[in-house]
Amino acid sequence: MTQSDIKQNFSHMNAMQQQAVFSTEGPLLILAGAGSGKTTVLVNRIAYILQSGLCNPWNILAITFTNKAAGELKERICNAVPEGGADIWAATFHSTCARILRRYGDRLGYSSHFTVYSTDDQKKLCKDVVKQLHIDEKTLPVKSILSEISKAKDQMMTPKEMLQKAEFDSRKASIAKVYEVYQARLKTADAMDFDDLLCKTVELFEQCPEILGFYQNQFKYIMVDEYQDTNRVQYRFVSMLAEKYGNICVVGDDDQSIYKFRGATIENILSFENTFKGAKIIRLEQNYRSTQNILNAANAVISNNTVRKGKTLWTQNPQGEKIELHTASDEREEARFIAKTIMDGVSDGRKYSDFAVLYRTNAQSNAVEQALSRSGIPHRIIGGHRFYDREEIRDMIAYLQVINNPHDDVRLSRIINVPKRGIGQRTVEVAADIAAGLGESIYSVIKEADGYPQLSRAAAKLKGFVTLIDGLLEAEQSEDYSLAELYNLILEHTEYENYLRTEKENADVRIENIEELASNIIKFEEDYGEEADLSAFLEEISLMTDIDNYDAGADTCVMMTLHSAKGLEFPVVFITGMEDGLFPSIVSMMNPDEINEERRLAYVGITRAKQKLYLTKTRSRMLFGSTSYNKESRFVSEIPDSLLEKTGDENKRAAFSSGFAQGTASGVNIGAAGKFNSYQKPAVRSGVTYNVGDTVLHKLFGKGLVMSASKMGNDTLLEIAFEKAGTKKLMANFCKMEKL
Repeated sequence: MTQSDIKQNFSHMNAMQQQAVFSTEGPLLILAGAGSGKTTVLVNRIAYILQSGLCNPWNILAITFTNKAAGELKERICNAVPEGGADIWAATFHSTCARILRRYGDRLGYSSHFTVYSTDDQKKLCKDVVKQLHIDEKTLPVKSILSEISKAKDQMMTPKEMLQKAEFDSRKASIAKVYEVYQARLKTADAMDFDDLLCKTVELFEQCPEILGFYQNQFKYIMVDEYQDTNRVQYRFVSMLAEKYGNICVVGDDDQSIYKFRGATIENILSFENTFKGAKIIRLEQNYRSTQNILNAANAVISNNTVRKGKTLWTQNPQGEKIELHTASDEREEARFIAKTIMDGVSDGRKYSDFAVLYRTNAQSNAVEQALSRSGIPHRIIGGHRFYDREEIRDMIAYLQVINNPHDDVRLSRIINVPKRGIGQRTVEVAADIAAGLGESIYSVIKEADGYPQLSRAAAKLKGFVTLIDGLLEAEQSEDYSLAELYNLILEHTEYENYLRTEKENADVRIENIEELASNIIKFEEDYGEEADLSAFLEEISLMTDIDNYDAGADTCVMMTLHSAKGLEFPVVFITGMEDGLFPSIVSMMNPDEINEERRLAYVGITRAKQKLYLTKTRSRMLFGSTSYNKESRFVSEIPDSLLEKTGDENKRAAFSSGFAQGTASGVNIGAAGKFNSYQKPAVRSGVTYNVGDTVLHKLFGKGLVMSASKMGNDTLLEIAFEKAGTKKLMANFCKMEKL
């Protein structure tokens, strides 16, 4: 087949898509607008490379951000290239790195059975370290510590470097000490967290040039999806791999960069042509998803961002309906409007699954969920209680993890007395202290419990648990049992079902869940065949996100945050809470970079809609226990009136606005009882300011400690760790609080 014949296979694509497919050599940046068919381009580009004989399938690495996207990409590649398509490396960053580390992690001191810690596991380990170092968790919350550790790993910063950088900052110095012990404990447990998967792979490449050379030779063509969401370590990883051939193609949209809070840096995509010399840029601007009215609104909003590559989405789809801007009196009426609109739509022939309700914060979901439930509308919250987060599932996974890696202290601590074996928490703490002192795992210590006087009283019970685990270990290593059979052995020898029946509420539901896990294991074995071992199964579920479980075929309305909605599309979309202070959030309103990211988030939300978009706002809203009035979101104001159809309480709102201009910005607060309590901005008392370390008493949240104070215009943004309510961010002039 001639080259022109091969190219004829791609004649169904538009001109810019074809250009992206045929540009195979050298660095390439594909700026793919929302709904422009970027996955189609990736699949066809890989097909073209293989059909042209430029390399073997295993010489291609395609990196995505979710397992769901990787699975879809691989399936479509296999359909397009039946012979050899399955040999392509199509996976997420984390699973790609895990695969490399399973093979060569021993060079860094890890076994091939290392454990990947989930977010909950990280929190448990960090809590243990904080306790070990006698740090007050109220003044230094675990969530804040883990966030700082993640940022340090993103910058490839070691605990020692973090401590040096802290200088005289005692808070950062304490975090650096936690970081050091946290990493040591991970290493002892033969475990890594998500950030380690990336950092350790880069570390492996730096320390072992021959391994880097092996993968540089293997991957002649590298493709990265969602490049705008990459962080520094991910950039380092792909740039190292691409050094030999230089054939790196990244696909992304700087207008959809919304994960700065996770460490993503938009600079990676903005500076691509400077980083990779001779890079070619191709813009995909034709949208196949939305109506032109929806795209015009998205273009109008995002054009207000200054730092961007620039592109204008267009479509051959119809002009479509106007965007409906609905004003409700409060969040309950807003929710009732959404429920009624969905019911009317279903009556007119739509499916429940045609509708998605998007919001800036999870706290907004409550009123909507109640309204949908009262209306009998089937719905699912993405970001709710995941299957693998359920107590009984986490117990069974912990057993599997300990069989895979007995030195996993976090999982072992979870199940050592589940079901009850008379091994108390104090015994576990003593064993953990001994293990920490010896630099060993808890399992190593309890195996020799007789040798430690502190454990002598519990030695028999500990030995019983060790015998159970050793027996299951032997079964797993014998290869006489399938993964499903091993799971059944755990249930049988722990008598876990009986434990649920006698100790737990809703036992029948919990037993159904552990049976569902058995089904998942069987499906996994069917899908992976000979490669379906315990490590592979545990790795797959540890890297799974809630979106990976999203079932587009289920006829239910979907509720989720705007961040979670990225990559999805729906015929009808509601974006709720279009009010300044909520969206954009009050924390972002004084920072131009933060506002730009919030605007990109609005752009993402708008472009999820295919046929109809509703934007909703309220005159008053109760959130976090207080009711306030906010101005219309600036993102709504950026949409031309010609694209909007205004419904609801708009006239009342205008009257309200004239009487209470600027809402909370002018000091109007609406009490929980619905009355207006107009109070003056507190005068700054001479010599009284909020400083880091101050103890305060808040009317709603109680006693707390000021963690940070940042000047914002004529006000100060305070980050306060409350004893019972957790960490909150409050504006000093408007929080009802006294200094103790």
